[in-house]
Amino acid sequence: MNRYILIAILTICGIDVYSQPSNSWPIFRGDQKLNGVSTTSIPASPKLLWTFETGDNIKGALTVADGKVVIGSTDGVVYCLNTTGKLIWKQETGNSIEAPALITDNKVIIGNLDGMLLAFDLNSGKKLWEYECENQIIGSANYWKTGGKTYIVVGSYDYYLHGVDGETGQGLWKYESDNFINGAAACADGAAFFGGCDGFLHMVDIPTGRLVKKIDVATYVAGSIAIENDKAYIGDYDGRFFQVDIKNDNTTWVWEHEKTKLQFIASPALLGNKVVTANHNKFLYCFDKNSGEKLWEYNTGRHVEASPVIVKNKVIVANMRGDLAIVNLSDGKPVWTYEIGSQIINNPAVASGKIFVGAYDGNVYCFGE
Repeated sequence: MNRYILIAILTICGIDVYSQPSNSWPIFRGDQKLNGVSTTSIPASPKLLWTFETGDNIKGALTVADGKVVIGSTDGVVYCLNTTGKLIWKQETGNSIEAPALITDNKVIIGNLDGMLLAFDLNSGKKLWEYECENQIIGSANYWKTGGKTYIVVGSYDYYLHGVDGETGQGLWKYESDNFINGAAACADGAAFFGGCDGFLHMVDIPTGRLVKKIDVATYVAGSIAIENDKAYIGDYDGRFFQVDIKNDNTTWVWEHEKTKLQFIASPALLGNKVVTANHNKFLYCFDKNSGEKLWEYNTGRHVEASPVIVKNKVIVANMRGDLAIVNLSDGKPVWTYEIGSQIINNPAVASGKIFVGAYDGNVYCFGE
């Protein structure tokens, strides 16, 4: 049965009907496939437009939809701002938040370190439902819509990928992996894809929660993966970055630095024939996605855990010193930098010509013109 599900999924792969509008960044990598691409345009030299202070560190990425910016803070509070930095509402969740929020169906869906997945009304902040995992949630939820139902999928340190009814918060299924799930699952063509700390690439049928395919790929995958057609792009804790052919169950190319061999925490971004990612060795890398050939590298000056974002012909990257940089996608040459001065460990949200980023100092920064 699993083989027939896989064939059906791969038959329609490659038809990308879920590209995000330029005024929206509703999930931490921009879209359900976690490709890390914004369709907006950003100014050549962005200016700091405003800041907003939360009550503690910001570890998760911001999300943007319907003119609202949503942030979770380690003070345990979800904040909703307008795009000029004014507070619309805030809600306590009961424990620290490290996961990015998901915005879908006019709801904010976010997990905390208690393992609670909570849904709030985007406009009012009213709590709509909660769902309890058995251990902490530090990765973003994702979603898939089919048969008139919205399925929410979220991983937890309880080893499970959870399927939850987006309308009611009712648990629908649990798929058990063999270790912690740190990152978000990419969703494409009815399946959820994630690399766990067990070193496998898991492919799970979203309506049923049944395993479609499990491929041995690595030792420890700390970040989220990106999916395009029948290929997955993955970085692991041993310093390898590679492409997996899901259809044929094999790794098609692998790149690793000959000396540093430091971990990939950042998730990759994909556009055209290029895939961009960053390593703990301070470098942002661009590869030919088909061959794995390294096209260029950019030294950010400090360890990188924040995932890069591609905006047309530019790449935005942040490091753990608090530097935000824009480089050319074509050659990796820097065209703009800004020193926030507090470490940034998750990617910016990019929408409506603005860059929104949270830092360890608890502040949200908005850049534009």
